Amino acid sequence: MKKRILSTLMCATVAVTSLIGCGSTETQTTTDAPAATEAPAAAETKTEEKAAETTADASGDKVTLSIYTQYADDDTKVPYDYAVEQLKEAYPNVELNLIVQAQDDGQTLKTLAATGQLPDIYQASTDLINTFRESNQIMVLNDVAKSTGFLDKLYDANKDLAYAEDGNIYAFPFSGQEYVLWYYNKALFEENGLSVPETYDDLLNCIEVFKSKGITPLALFGQEGWNTAAAYDVVATRYAAGGIKALDEGTAKVTDEGYVNAAKKLEELVAAGLFQEDATTTNYDQASEKFLSGEAAMFINGQWYIEDATKALGENVDWMFYPAEDAASYEAGKAAFSGGGSASGFAVNPDSANAELAAEVAEFITEKYCEAKVMYRHNPLVALNTGKEPDSEYPAMMKKLSDTLPSVTSTTKFTWGLTNSTFNDGIQSESQGLVSGQFTADEFIEDMNDIME
Repeated sequence: MKKRILSTLMCATVAVTSLIGCGSTETQTTTDAPAATEAPAAAETKTEEKAAETTADASGDKVTLSIYTQYADDDTKVPYDYAVEQLKEAYPNVELNLIVQAQDDGQTLKTLAATGQLPDIYQASTDLINTFRESNQIMVLNDVAKSTGFLDKLYDANKDLAYAEDGNIYAFPFSGQEYVLWYYNKALFEENGLSVPETYDDLLNCIEVFKSKGITPLALFGQEGWNTAAAYDVVATRYAAGGIKALDEGTAKVTDEGYVNAAKKLEELVAAGLFQEDATTTNYDQASEKFLSGEAAMFINGQWYIEDATKALGENVDWMFYPAEDAASYEAGKAAFSGGGSASGFAVNPDSANAELAAEVAEFITEKYCEAKVMYRHNPLVALNTGKEPDSEYPAMMKKLSDTLPSVTSTTKFTWGLTNSTFNDGIQSESQGLVSGQFTADEFIEDMNDIME
């Protein structure tokens, strides 16, 4: 069974050589907010970029830099658009050619790297940083980080996020510590006489009631392996606080009792119908729409979703502490969160014709992302001290999270913060098999154990 899913993922990787894969990829030169246009094949895109590219000189000729980053929802569009506007003033000779990041856990970018077509600037996860370090396809940014004052603006709590394992900076992080939140539609729970589930028995009852009403209990965008890994992680932290972070670092084994119990519990929840049947072929946009439209009662995503959820559902949305085995475990588990920080951020292609300029622009964009997230996305969990204030009060869910943070005793990792690429690939593909019902808990544990041996 494992081979079947891994083969599918390999086929998807091959398919993205044309930049058409699990998620859409769009290109647009942006001096104003970009319009959505379908991308041509990768080779054609690269040829056009090279043809349009010019080198800056004393005359201030225009320079076009390609940038590969997320541009899918307000949490990604607002910071990008804000950065573009600010860039016009600071770097009037620079234009950005936006290539929209595909929703495929980095497969498109790896393909671009393998074919020598990396953009000038690209959003890189820890896994990608480690991969591109080996192939010398990522620029060391230590000097730029110092000369621009980037290091001075990093919050003390986030200083470790800037550095890779070898002590170098390869990407400018714009996010600080982040958290996996379990969102729920308060109105749907109230309409169906349900309380927020604290135990798994409570959750099983909610699943039964919602399914009887034709409501998806929890919409998962399992097409992205990080989301299925997060689903396993939130359950795992109820039995072993280290979650997938401890497995990644090798301080725990997937055969340990807590991880086995987590797999068995998730298998039970899947069998009961917690997720929609097509969870692993559902993308983010589809799953989010199900939740925001009231077709689904719950949703798992990062804290960055707070603004969008509040905008759509108002007072009818909140996040819950993860359900646990019993009341005592539930109370104790409130201090252990899934999620965490990583060295992810904007990286630079060292083979770019304008690598030094691209590095400066990448740092500038990172600062502006942080500013926009604070001011317009009401998200204080950014990497840098921006000196900015939000344009209105924080949403209730963000205030709740902020009030909770002082009591948090442990976090795990998002998959983009994992350092063991073998484990990262494995936990994403195997968790997809588990949440789809294709794998039993025993098969999941056996496969993951084989992968890590």
